[in-house]
Amino acid sequence: MASKSGSAFDFKLFKRLIGFANSYRLTFYFVGLSAVLLSVFAIVRPYLLQQAIDKSFIPKDGDLIVYYISLMFGVLLLEVIFQFLFIYFANWLGQEVIRDIRVKLFDHMLNFKKQYYDTSSVGRLVTRAVSDIETIASIFSQGLFVIISDLLKMVVILGFMAYNSWQLTLIVLFILPLIVYATRVFQKKMKKAFEEVRTQVSNLNSFVQERITGMKIVQLFTREEIEYAKFKEINEKHKKGWIKTVWYNSIFFPIAEMSSSVTIGLIVWFGGLKAAQGDVITLGVVIAFIELSQMLFRPLRQIADKFNTLQMGMVAANRVFAILDTEARIEDSGKLELEEVKGNIDFDNVRFSYVKGEEVLKGISFSAKKGETIAIVGATGAGKSTIINLLSRFYEIDSGSISIDNKTIDTINLKSLRKNIAVVLQDVFLFADTILNNITLNNPSVTEEEVYKAAKEIGIHEFIMSLPEGYHYNVKERGVMLSSGQRQLISFLRAYVANPKILILDEATSSIDSHSEQLIQDATDKITKGRTSIVIAHRLATIKNADKIIVMDSGEIVEEGSHSELLKIQNGYYKNLYNVQFAAVEE
Repeated sequence: MASKSGSAFDFKLFKRLIGFANSYRLTFYFVGLSAVLLSVFAIVRPYLLQQAIDKSFIPKDGDLIVYYISLMFGVLLLEVIFQFLFIYFANWLGQEVIRDIRVKLFDHMLNFKKQYYDTSSVGRLVTRAVSDIETIASIFSQGLFVIISDLLKMVVILGFMAYNSWQLTLIVLFILPLIVYATRVFQKKMKKAFEEVRTQVSNLNSFVQERITGMKIVQLFTREEIEYAKFKEINEKHKKGWIKTVWYNSIFFPIAEMSSSVTIGLIVWFGGLKAAQGDVITLGVVIAFIELSQMLFRPLRQIADKFNTLQMGMVAANRVFAILDTEARIEDSGKLELEEVKGNIDFDNVRFSYVKGEEVLKGISFSAKKGETIAIVGATGAGKSTIINLLSRFYEIDSGSISIDNKTIDTINLKSLRKNIAVVLQDVFLFADTILNNITLNNPSVTEEEVYKAAKEIGIHEFIMSLPEGYHYNVKERGVMLSSGQRQLISFLRAYVANPKILILDEATSSIDSHSEQLIQDATDKITKGRTSIVIAHRLATIKNADKIIVMDSGEIVEEGSHSELLKIQNGYYKNLYNVQFAAVEE
């Protein structure tokens, strides 16, 4: 999809972009018609001026002067009306198109597999979805139709010039190739410059977003000066990118202006001599040619400027389409709908690697029966969380199979699969919204009364009501207004309200403070009751109460059994882990 850098225009990309305007054909054609009419109106005014000078000013005919002035006023009024309609509907069309592209892009991004986000910069994706798409709108509002209108004006003007005086037209055409050549070179240089600018804008956005998000780390480790220096370096590259565009503009526009002035001088010199000699070239023709030459060169200069806008939009479109063309979705080819789920889970010789050739899971096999609570323990990097991600199909397994109620998950509709699984993570993500909306996730089928009831059942209703505005308390970005323990309680309630058949707790109790520990323990007991639960264990109580504990090390299951059974294994991995990590906690 990427066009060759330096190529003046990518027609294939342009054709694809214009395809988004198909739904608005009438508006598209009307704007095009307005462009044609504006080019006609542009030539009528100089013609009327020429006629007024030759037929009324020089003969001093007052009635004709009023007549021509009235005609020029009428043409000007029509030109103003169509200019308004042209600008309004061109911008309207641009906004409609980018709305459709943005919706399509966001829908596409919603379905990307988690692995895509693991390797993609959030700042760059935000740039694509916001500023790049906004830049595309300028193709319609300030680029395409303005260029078409200006080109039509130039064609009509040249035709009119040739009809009135081929001699003066030759003078204009003598200078014209210089401006055309300069415009062509300018376009190519600006294309490269704008590609560099967009790259630096993405880098700047990504850097700033990451540092603001991670400001706590920056300040804790006194990285302010280092990050400041890095920012200055990136900002300098951003400035140099823009300076390059300024440099090309500062060269091109003086050349264009000088060429225009030289042309006017030659017209006045040659046309004036001919008019004085009583030639076919009259004073009205000379005046008309002066205005027409300006009208001819002005669009040419504007085309260069508008072509910059068009190029910026094309570069932005290229980047947006690159994401739209990215195939990073989990293949949702499953047709089965999960109904009356029991919750039996089977992993059969599952192998998986994030990076090809580096297995994270090495032939994992285990089962969880309906209503059982399975705990998974092991050192960091053992593959515990990977199991959770694979069960929810955030990643595709390399080999083996994962089944729910004897149905392999790749045959199950993805929405149906995830609807029956609720996950409570260690790092709770809350949106900048009310507690109620963070619990229901704006699901209209979940009423506020149902949320109250669920909160009372797991014992956190009083905690929520103690907050200002209760369930309508806005927790701000990422839930910064709540403690880690409070955020965890909200995530438990969110999972409970979803009423899943399978519950996953991914070290969900590791961030709980002592004040919230009893609340969270009661909530855990309530939420896991009657459900198949997989718990990546951290708290001792959770591990001891599990029906079965799976011990992992380096991507393999090394032990399996209940808490008491595993403690009986001499020099066992779990026993050593228990003695080292949990015995002191129990004491």
